[in-house]
Amino acid sequence: MGNNNIIYSWYAIRVKSRSEKKVFTDLTEQKIEAYLPLQRKLRIWSDRKKWVEMPLISGYVFVYISRREYEIVLRTFNVVSYIYFEGKAAIIREEDINLLKRMLGEADLDLEVTAEQFKPGQKVEIIAGPLIGVIGELIEYKGKNKVALRIPPLGYTVLIEAPGKNLTSYKI
Repeated sequence: MGNNNIIYSWYAIRVKSRSEKKVFTDLTEQKIEAYLPLQRKLRIWSDRKKWVEMPLISGYVFVYISRREYEIVLRTFNVVSYIYFEGKAAIIREEDINLLKRMLGEADLDLEVTAEQFKPGQKVEIIAGPLIGVIGELIEYKGKNKVALRIPPLGYTVLIEAPGKNLTSYKI
């Protein structure tokens, strides 16, 4: 019997606080494809400054699995649970994972992640710059125009500043 009918999907798993990197490593060692979006942040202590890789969305790791690996992920040390939506582990769209990867690949892009809920804004498409082609919602946040990209099952929104000249209203 071939493996043609095995369906793989992206899922978000909640992990214990400050264990994201360890869980990512443990999953990878078990041959499970995992993705941990990391962002470089400058940490300042009284005696030094250091650039560190911090999880973009703390407490979460993404896994690309089939039903076969479901329990293996849950049994991994420091994994708390899957993110559920309507009683089932919520599937994260591949486009959202790819977009996160693309955004984090841009060193000079200032990303912010918030659990704050926004009223849906005008749909816009980014027509210039590193995220050309991305479609999101134009919202105002902390007095600035930002493009909001929602990841519905997580309840999180990724915010990016996009200059007005790089935007056009999106026609469906």
